[in-house]
Parts: sequence; C-alpha cells; structure tokens
Amino acid sequence: MNTDNPTSIPRVLSIAGTDPTGGAGIQADLKSIAANGGYGMAVVTALVAQNTTGVRSVHVPPSSFLTEQLDAVSDDVAIDAVKIGMLGNVEIIDTVRGWLDRARPPIVVLDPVMVATSGDRLLDAEAEAAMRALLSRVDLVTPNIPELAVLAEEDAALTWEAVLAQATRVSAAHSVIVLAKGGHLDGDAAPDALVDASAALSGRRTVVEFPGRRIKTKHTHGTGCSLSSALATVQPQTGNWEKSVAQVKAWLTESIANGAGLHVGHGHGPVHHFAGMWSRGGTVTRSTADDVAKKWWTGIRSVRDGIDALPFVRGLGDGTLGHDQFSWYLAQDALYLRDYSRVLAHASALAATTDEQTFWAANAHGALATELQLHEGWLGPEHTFDTPPSATTTAYLNHLLACAARGDYAVLIAALLPCFWIYDDVGARLHPLATPGHPYRSWLQTYADPQFAALSKQAVEIVTGLAARADIATQQAMWEAFRTSADHELAFFAAPHAAVE
Repeated sequence: MNTDNPTSIPRVLSIAGTDPTGGAGIQADLKSIAANGGYGMAVVTALVAQNTTGVRSVHVPPSSFLTEQLDAVSDDVAIDAVKIGMLGNVEIIDTVRGWLDRARPPIVVLDPVMVATSGDRLLDAEAEAAMRALLSRVDLVTPNIPELAVLAEEDAALTWEAVLAQATRVSAAHSVIVLAKGGHLDGDAAPDALVDASAALSGRRTVVEFPGRRIKTKHTHGTGCSLSSALATVQPQTGNWEKSVAQVKAWLTESIANGAGLHVGHGHGPVHHFAGMWSRGGTVTRSTADDVAKKWWTGIRSVRDGIDALPFVRGLGDGTLGHDQFSWYLAQDALYLRDYSRVLAHASALAATTDEQTFWAANAHGALATELQLHEGWLGPEHTFDTPPSATTTAYLNHLLACAARGDYAVLIAALLPCFWIYDDVGARLHPLATPGHPYRSWLQTYADPQFAALSKQAVEIVTGLAARADIATQQAMWEAFRTSADHELAFFAAPHAAVE
C-alpha cells in the first residue's frame, strides 16, 4: 500500500453491490462519502438489477475478479477506511476476509446485508456463519434488528431493551462494536446505541445511546448503506465512535427528511445525501431548540413510562401511598435539594448572560426555600435529618456534582434539566387528582402550579437553545448528561418503595 502524501480527506473504499437507480449500494456509498467530506472508491461484489420497488436479479462476478479489484486499489492507494456491504455467498465473504488480512485497513465498518425488507433471508446458513466469522476482522458492525438476530443466532428482539441485550452478546462473542438500530421497532422513537462489551474493562460505558424520532416518510431506500459508509468516512476525522455516530445521525436524519424532494421512483425513494450541502453550502446540520426538545423528550420515553408505572407514583396519585414512604421520600428530597441548590448556584456562576445567571440563581434560592417548606410543613420542625442520604440520593448528587466540577456550563445545565422537566410533567398529570380531602394535595399542588410550569418551560428553552447552537460533540455530551439525570429521577421515585416496605 502506498502511504505517501497523507491527506486530511479520508480515502474510503466501499465494497458492495450496485443499485442502478442510485439510492443504495455503492452508488449511495459514494454519495455518502462525498457528503461527509471523503474521497470515495468502490469495488463491486454484485451487479444488482433493482429499483425503488424491489430487486429483480443479482449477478455475482467471479471471486477472482473481486480479488483483482481489491488488490488493484490497495496496491496503489492508501486506504483510510473501508465500508463493506453486500456479500452474497461464502466464497465472496472469504475473499473479502482474506484481503482484509493482507491489506489491514485501519478502520472497517460492516453493514451485514442478510435480511431483505420483506423479511426473507438473503444468505444460506453457511454464508451466515461466514458472516459471523467476519465480525472479528471489523471495527464496527451496523445491523438492523433482523440482521442482529441472525448474528446472535436468536429470534428478533421485540423491545429496545432486548435489542441492547442482544447487541451486547454479539459484541462480547465477536470482539466488535455494534451499532444497534431501533428503526424496526414500533412507536415514534428511533434510537440508536453504540454497544461495546469490552468498554467495561477500561471503565467506559458499555452502551451509549443516541435518541431519535421517527420520520414519517417512505423515502428510506439505502439508509443502511448510507449510514455505514458515512461512519467509515467520519471516523478517520474524529477518531471517536461516539462523536462519529452523533454527527452521522444528524446528517442522515436531515437526508431522510428531505428525500421526498428528489422525486425519484415510485416505491421507497432514496434519501437526499446532499440536502445539507445544497442548502447551506456545507454538511453540518443545525437543529432548532424545538428539534432538540422533541428528540430528547422522545429519547426518555421509557424513563417517563417507568416513572408512571411505579407504586410510589401510583399511590401518590390515588392517595393510597403510605405515610412512612412519603415521609422517607420527602426527607431524601430535602437532603437532595441542599446540594442541588449549590449546583444551581454554580450554573449561575458559569452562565454567560445576565438573564441566565439570574434564572439559575433564583432557582437555587427557590430550592432552599422548598427544602425549608418541606421541613416545617410535612416533616415537622423537630425533624433533624439524622438519616443519611440513601445510595440513590447520593448517586444522583454525585452525578450533578461531577458535572459541576467539569466546569462545562452546557453539560451542567443539561444535567439539571430533568429535575424541572420531569417533575413538571409528573406534577401536571397528578394535579387533577388533588381533590379536596386528598392526603397529599398540597404537595401535588407545589409541583403543578403555574409558576413552576413557567420555570420548567424557561429551563427547557435555555438548555435546548444552547444545545441547538452547540457543535455535535457538545450536543451529544449534553444529551448524555440529561439522560443520566433522567435515569436518576426514575431511581429516585422508585427508592421509597424499596426502602420502606
């Protein structure tokens, strides 16, 4: 391989089949590579007669010719990354695996084309086994849910939690990072997640989730091809899979949303790979604050549903909650608010504008006032807080204090947001139940009054507005801090039932 004249433009090789209509295969790969700032090359594994309505026939050239194509490229060009797509049989898979062993490209992304849109299996059992053996030669694999099931040799997962569990097993079994995709699940959410079973050995998270909202469109032809080739292009530029996925996901979301404008075909049309470039003269996607808010809120749907199902919340709503559980919760909440108010004050100190400084400072004071009200009103002035913070309370506070210690204003306020947004959401739905005589009526009214709703709305606007203006890496860090706090909120609501039986 010639390594002279290194370039900042990634040289990316697509090894895949063709699509004469241009929406999938190497044609889509080359567009994706160009749209994301790379130089694209292509080696053909199969000639496919297809259009937007389906595949008509496939011609597989001899594997010897595939070897000639691969060697011709790698003998002359320094390859920065490889994307592998359609590999139709065992001989083709083995040929590609042999070339990978000889050429040793630094980054390899595999889109395991194994299951048709109809649900039909595209490879026989021997070829599926060869595909699984190929996983050890690649860095990242991007299966959809049916393909993930084939790689795991299991039934297809039916929930997002099951998808993540299955992806973890595949990652552990084959020492490969899995990009799990939730597009085949029902509902408005369309999440993705990087799953790396080896991450725990170095103290990193095994699963990093990326929220997404389903776009109602039939223009999804070639999304898997486009995603994988874009990742192969962006990864040499970022050197970080999390950043790469966040950047590519934003680009692909915009490309899907604009696919209808191409007016290509009568079936499932292609995505618009160059929508960002043509509209802005570049490829960076800019979200609005509303886009971020909708994506984040959808991204924690499972957390919100989990809170609604908790015995504590159900009992609080219908008034059957035991007094001991409620008192324990209030005591922990008061302990939490002490440090929470300090973190709010720190956010005020970091804020760049006077309005935001004032907002966070006022809420820091409000948190302390709430603590005093809870202490004197519900717990009584004689309560001394002899009980230390629970493990759940401590974990939540440690997360907030760690965000504050980083000194990153954007990440810190994202971590603070769930305490506004989730409480406002829960309170708004419980408030109609606060009828006269309800034992917890005054507490329900505390979090559902118009003033708190206005504060929550303002917090959402500040945080999501900043996220919309931020670069991709910062927006992803903000989302992770927000999602972690949301998980802590769920644990906080669940803790009283476990602590007081």
